[in-house]
Amino acid sequence: MTPNRIGFSFLIIGAFLLAGKLIRTRTKWLQNLFLPSSIIGGFLALFLGPDVLGRLTSQFLNEASIFYNGLIPGFILDVWRPLSGLFINIIFAALLLAKPVPGIKKIWNNAGPQIVMAHTVAWGQYVVGLLLVLFVLTPVFGTDPLAGALIEIAFVGGHGTAAGLSDTFTLLGYPEGADLALGLATVGIFGGVVSGIAIINIGFRKGYAKPLDEKPTFSDEEKEQIAESYGYDIEQDVKHAKAIEPLAFHLSLIAVAILFGYIFQQALILLEAYTWGAWTDVYLFTYMPLFPLAMIGGIIVQMIFAKLNLRNYIDPNIVSMISGFALDVLLVSALATLSLDVIGDNIVPFLLISGSGIAWNLFAFLYLGPRMIPDHWFERGLGDFGQSTGMAATGLLLMKIADPDNRTPALEGFGYKQIMFEPFVGGGLVTSASLPLIYQFGPVTFLIITSVVTLFFLIFGLIKFKPERLPNKP
Repeated sequence: MTPNRIGFSFLIIGAFLLAGKLIRTRTKWLQNLFLPSSIIGGFLALFLGPDVLGRLTSQFLNEASIFYNGLIPGFILDVWRPLSGLFINIIFAALLLAKPVPGIKKIWNNAGPQIVMAHTVAWGQYVVGLLLVLFVLTPVFGTDPLAGALIEIAFVGGHGTAAGLSDTFTLLGYPEGADLALGLATVGIFGGVVSGIAIINIGFRKGYAKPLDEKPTFSDEEKEQIAESYGYDIEQDVKHAKAIEPLAFHLSLIAVAILFGYIFQQALILLEAYTWGAWTDVYLFTYMPLFPLAMIGGIIVQMIFAKLNLRNYIDPNIVSMISGFALDVLLVSALATLSLDVIGDNIVPFLLISGSGIAWNLFAFLYLGPRMIPDHWFERGLGDFGQSTGMAATGLLLMKIADPDNRTPALEGFGYKQIMFEPFVGGGLVTSASLPLIYQFGPVTFLIITSVVTLFFLIFGLIKFKPERLPNKP
């Protein structure tokens, strides 16, 4: 592979991103689904690739033709395939790099019910997936037990996490899992937006949504936390190092965060090799991807700058732009190289997993939400439902539709919740470790672990946050 071909492959990604943007601006129903341009561009590339258009061109062109397998040459797809595993590290290194972490007490007072609810749903997705694998998918269809983790990886983690774990799926002997996870993530976005909007319409008619009489006032620190979490514009005094361009400076910060994560990864692999791994022949960190540790590296960089009183050199907007660019590249490359043959060969398990995941999320929102969230359960629960079905952006979208003026504390709690949620599930340490844990200890052991954790959060939430009465009507 020559440097010119690699560079040309990245240029083509830019072309598909622009095409996705143009299609989105001219297609009303895509706008109504709030699909990002990168996902539209990725599916356009998939359509023009070997699995769709390539099936037609291969009937008319000679195998020596560059367009034998569609309009995207094979060397471009070869460059795109490993990109998801690389760019996911940038996304997670930037995730908490520019976010000052408030005190635990403040987070808990603002978002305690949402934290518990979100963990109940996420850990419960493992329980649902593993039960489905043990009693249906593996006995009937011979599905790999690793499929038990697909709901959490795809629904809560989204396309980025699904694509980022492709190397882990391959390393553990289940490469088709990455394609299934990407397909499930797409189903999750569609299902989350469509069902969420339907729920909002029904909820308003039944009077579940109860906005406050007056819009609450947030402190400057709370506004900053929400703004940095979700990219709202915010005025702040950001300094830039004069001897280096701001973009290069922030790229360097992210690079150092990834290097910290890599050092941690290698240290853990080495420690495992000479301790419990050698004693028990059980290895976990060998199969653990880099990106959750890169997230920890980002926290360390942020803490170092705060300790040196240099935190105002880190611009959240630039960090967000770098992360957004990496996510766009990841989505286009991952979707373009998605294997439709894999989904077609596993269509029944794929549909069963999709249906079970969506059913669990609906049950959790409609039944557990009113019983675990004492105030404004509808608006608060919508955020968890959207995130657990699609991604954090879906949850944010549904909350903004139900509460456009932020008259409830739902958005504020959602922002604080992420600090106690994302480092663990939805792409965090537990998500990345779930595949090695199932591989090493088996699905039954991991089912027991996830069941215990789910029950803990469920019982704690029902007892601690149970409202005096179920808010059926305002």
